[in-house]
Amino acid sequence: MKAIIFGINGQDGYFLKEILEKENISVIGVSRSEGNWVKGDVGNYKFVNELIKEHQPSFIFHLAANSTTRHDALFENHETICTGTLNILESVKLFSPLTKVFISGSGLQFKNTGKPISESEPFEARDAYSISRIHSAYAAKYYRTLGLKVYVGYFFNHDSFLRTERHVNQKIVAAVKRIAKGSNEIVELGDITTKKEFAFAGDTVRAIWTLVNNNTVFEATIGNGKVYSIEDWLSLCFGYFALDWKKHVKTDPDFISEYAILVSDPKTITDLGWKQTTSIEMLSKMMIEHNGK
Repeated sequence: MKAIIFGINGQDGYFLKEILEKENISVIGVSRSEGNWVKGDVGNYKFVNELIKEHQPSFIFHLAANSTTRHDALFENHETICTGTLNILESVKLFSPLTKVFISGSGLQFKNTGKPISESEPFEARDAYSISRIHSAYAAKYYRTLGLKVYVGYFFNHDSFLRTERHVNQKIVAAVKRIAKGSNEIVELGDITTKKEFAFAGDTVRAIWTLVNNNTVFEATIGNGKVYSIEDWLSLCFGYFALDWKKHVKTDPDFISEYAILVSDPKTITDLGWKQTTSIEMLSKMMIEHNGK
């Protein structure tokens, strides 16, 4: 059996590849960056078409995206998420109709009232990123009517030691490790009262694998339904070294968060048999103790 992962270079691709290889599935990884995988752009129809036609895989996972809500990423997100989804689905329809396709979505594309969000909640285009995610979800729904097995998993916040410092959780981890070694730096953050999920990416990709291995449920929010504040994360990370985070953190009073709380209702995926195995305490310890990629 074969699987193609578009976006192999990200943390989800890394952990998904591990799962697939344990299942004796040959993985064809695709990324625009250099590495030990196929270099290519999911937004290029000819490239995607020829790759799928050649391999006719059992599974395709579309994980490629620039995970930012910035407006200046509008066209990049459209190319990768929207056009990439259409390129994959049309190529599967033409050359590999038995392939199971997974399209990644986001909790950010839903209307957020502060309550737990399930896959049945209405979409809301609140930013440029949401527009792309909503488009790809509707493309999945359409191709499902044409007979394809297309799954959509709506991700909520999840992390690992593979995150870069562009992500606030890893920014905090990297800073506290330097501070523990003697750095006098001050960590500048926005609203630390913001609440979100602190899931482990390894758990998240197990949920992907659970979803694509059923034949009745095709969409699910993928999260653990447990929320903590960024302040909670600071306490855990600084507490690991017996440090007081209040002495090393500066917050911006003018910062406006995208949301006050973002939490999933994971009932659908848990009903399929998935369970969280990594707590926020375990995640912080894992990220702090990791010594390189």
